[in-house]
Amino acid sequence: MNSKPPHRFVHHVGPADSGQTLSAYLRERMEGASWSQVQKLVRSRHVMIHGNICTDAARRLKEGEVVKILPAAAAAPPQADDLRIVHLDDDVVVVDKPSGITTTRHAEERGWPAKRRQVQPTVDEMLPAVIDRLLATRSSSRKGPPTKPRDGQGGTRRLPPVRAVHRIDRETSGLLVFARSVPAERILAEQFRAHTTHRRYLAVCVGRVSTGTMISNLVRDRGDGRRGSSEDEEGKRSVTHVRPMEHFGEDYTLVECRLETGRTHQIRIHMAESGHPVCGERVYSAPRGVTIEDRSQATRVALHATELGFVHPVSGEELRFSSPLPSDISRLLKKLRGTVAGRRGRRPPFAGGDRD
Repeated sequence: MNSKPPHRFVHHVGPADSGQTLSAYLRERMEGASWSQVQKLVRSRHVMIHGNICTDAARRLKEGEVVKILPAAAAAPPQADDLRIVHLDDDVVVVDKPSGITTTRHAEERGWPAKRRQVQPTVDEMLPAVIDRLLATRSSSRKGPPTKPRDGQGGTRRLPPVRAVHRIDRETSGLLVFARSVPAERILAEQFRAHTTHRRYLAVCVGRVSTGTMISNLVRDRGDGRRGSSEDEEGKRSVTHVRPMEHFGEDYTLVECRLETGRTHQIRIHMAESGHPVCGERVYSAPRGVTIEDRSQATRVALHATELGFVHPVSGEELRFSSPLPSDISRLLKKLRGTVAGRRGRRPPFAGGDRD
């Protein structure tokens, strides 16, 4: 194997491969690769497992895990300073999550030592320190000298944890709410189970998308090792309402997706199975074995959780929050507008309103 990383590779770990080390698993699937080359590939941040960068070549795989080889080394993960707190009170915290970080850690990873977890931190692990710093800043503005925030890493006290009540994918950016107490967690979780929350996403999708509602039963394995729709009545009923916001010729569409239910990867699966995968999609880019070409060059799944609404678990107040499109998706839209305008022989309209 030459020094250049292979083309993108996605594989679902089967029963026969469970327990195998990552290095052995990759070497079997990369023709001509030596042990040292495989280990170097892992150390240089070219391998992901379940959406997280893995730099441990000796890690043992489990059935159902998704292994990806990236053609370019993944950037360093977002850090605590990249989390933007939108709302904070004694019971809940709403945060704007950047792309590139998972909401919570997978169950099998929770026992990892701190040094290993820091390779790919999660929102719920970083958020307590962010809250602590914000509260210290608020306190200092009222009482004079600032209180030194404690980060929980060998400090004088353990920071109170936040409690996840829903999740968005690692590559998806946007709004999340966490509970700050057990009673708040219970009440918010019930709202998400009852599908009474408001969740609106914006996605850039391949093709010309029309208004509609997608309803299907989603299962963990649709027959090819991936999540998807099934005729199986044991699947979870999933409903996504879709409305085009802007067409870019026949090639791409900015789409509003409103969740009536909130299953894992629901929007990505529904859009792909409708023939309009989200730009940058890799896992569900070829529904039912049919490859759908995406020339957008999106650097990640172009999906953003732009609105989130729920009833406050203590006050009963109806809350709704919004998040503007991040700069990477805004740049993608600007590029698509420019392409369409170029075909028409005129300059593109001004496209502002993004954020860094």
